[in-house]
Amino acid sequence: MTRRIAILGGCGGIGRDLVAALHDGGATPIVLDLPTSLKAHPLDGETHAIDATDADALVRVAEAVGNIDGFVNLCGFMSEAEPLATHAPETWASLIDGNLTSAFYAARAFSSRISDGGAMVLTGSGLGHFARPGYGAYAVAKAGIAAMTRQLALELAPKCRVNCVAPSAVNTAFLRGGTGRSDEQQAERLDREAYAKTIPLGRIAEPRDITGPIQFLLSPAAGYVTGQVLQVNGGTYMG
Repeated sequence: MTRRIAILGGCGGIGRDLVAALHDGGATPIVLDLPTSLKAHPLDGETHAIDATDADALVRVAEAVGNIDGFVNLCGFMSEAEPLATHAPETWASLIDGNLTSAFYAARAFSSRISDGGAMVLTGSGLGHFARPGYGAYAVAKAGIAAMTRQLALELAPKCRVNCVAPSAVNTAFLRGGTGRSDEQQAERLDREAYAKTIPLGRIAEPRDITGPIQFLLSPAAGYVTGQVLQVNGGTYMG
């Protein structure tokens, strides 16, 4: 039977690579993303327009999608770098809502739709474990994703496995404003050459570096893996 995998944020750089890989592997990806993202990056197959900060809309979309074998949450965004103590309240609220609260809403809406033996994969960040200056509420939200992963893994077991990938910087539009939130042409947030020199493997991550681990966590090969945060960062942070 063909596996049905719902992907929240499926139009982003990692999402598009994951959709293609799932298609190639014989699965049926179902893409959920902002209307602007779906328009900018139209994909074949079933798609649903959604703002992940709308809890009720997520419930309605989950009902429309129906039963699935896996759910991947790639939703998230970052603000300009600044010290946490100088964040405006609206910046804090926007980043926590868009990265952490939205993940709760999505898990709440889709967890009951995942079939027995299925899997959920959340997306954290190395910044949620390895503090760096200037990342503020985004880092706090991603630390919360790690805690949410463990909580969901306990509470949804044994029906559903829940794990998290925590990438370092990835060569996608996320570094240039984000899919659906910008024209993807802004100046990048980091100096790639300088950044690569800090990574033991000597380069920035590409989408395929993240989608491979996601596919593993969705698969029967990870059938005894749950509640884990998989750091995918070229050796930048080893924890």
